[in-house]
Amino acid sequence: MDTLRARFEAGQTIFREGDAPDHAYLIESGAVEITAERAGRPVVLSRLGPGDLLGEMAVIDESPRTATAVALEPSVALVIDRGQINERLAQTDPIVRALLEGQLKRYRGALAAMQGKAGSSSFAPASPAPSEMAGIGKIRLESQLREALATRGLDLRLQPILAIADGHVAGYEALIRWTHPERGPISPAEFIALAEETSLIVPVGEYVLDIACAAITALRQAGVAPVPFVAINVSARQLAEEGLIDRIVARAEAAGFHPGQIKVEITESQALNYRQVASVIQTCHDAGILVALDDFGTGYSNLAHLHELPFDTVKVDQAFVRHMLKQPRAMAIVRAIVDMVHGLGADVVVE
Repeated sequence: MDTLRARFEAGQTIFREGDAPDHAYLIESGAVEITAERAGRPVVLSRLGPGDLLGEMAVIDESPRTATAVALEPSVALVIDRGQINERLAQTDPIVRALLEGQLKRYRGALAAMQGKAGSSSFAPASPAPSEMAGIGKIRLESQLREALATRGLDLRLQPILAIADGHVAGYEALIRWTHPERGPISPAEFIALAEETSLIVPVGEYVLDIACAAITALRQAGVAPVPFVAINVSARQLAEEGLIDRIVARAEAAGFHPGQIKVEITESQALNYRQVASVIQTCHDAGILVALDDFGTGYSNLAHLHELPFDTVKVDQAFVRHMLKQPRAMAIVRAIVDMVHGLGADVVVE
């Protein structure tokens, strides 16, 4: 078993009744039988197949396994570690957690009551509710995203940023893309949002930084001069990580280019912690790194962002730009933003 996916042969025991819980599993293929000793003989509780979660209850309430799981045929399952489950539970509404704990207690009690009961040969769990199915889908996608990171299965696209005055490429924005082996291309709005719900956004950000550094190195080796900057998006969760900017500087210096070739973009679609962001901007400026405010004009738009925080660039969200040639009001908004930002001594990028 590797850390991401487990493979079991027919007849192989996955875990035994009484074992300490370490992982849960999400079955991808094959079939698994769940049995428990009742009145001195094994009783089949359920048979699980692709899409079913296995062993999650013991992980949730940190209790010994109450049943034995055996692969009925060659089976493959995604490994869901305790940290993933605990992180999800920590972010869950307290009422939902209370309901879950109550359900687990009742289920444990029902299993205990079955001991010594004759004539009970099977237990069929209720069909999953739509909300449960949606949750399982997110768990599956999160595990597959972890696998894509481990196997370097994410792609980086470089979107040119053109200087309007003369049309030259001033820099690039690094855009992460994921082509799922089954679903095909997945919208970044889906998988980045999923990553931001957990600490997974941190390794995603490190992945983007690595590839951005490789892209800058490739541009230098190709003789491009001056070498354009590459802008990378930084989430609120990454901003909270200790030493983020130090890692950017270290990666740049290790690759042999000035840290200023990396540009940091902080999205405005999230509420900004002014003290935290101001500290990050100061650290960036000390290292010669420019900082952009992304998606200005939508989400948590607030002029105090521009008043309180010394951004070097403001990016106008495309929601205004795409309509400015047909809608005079949109054009007026874009002009006003451009004039205001230039008045603050910053650059403007219109998406």
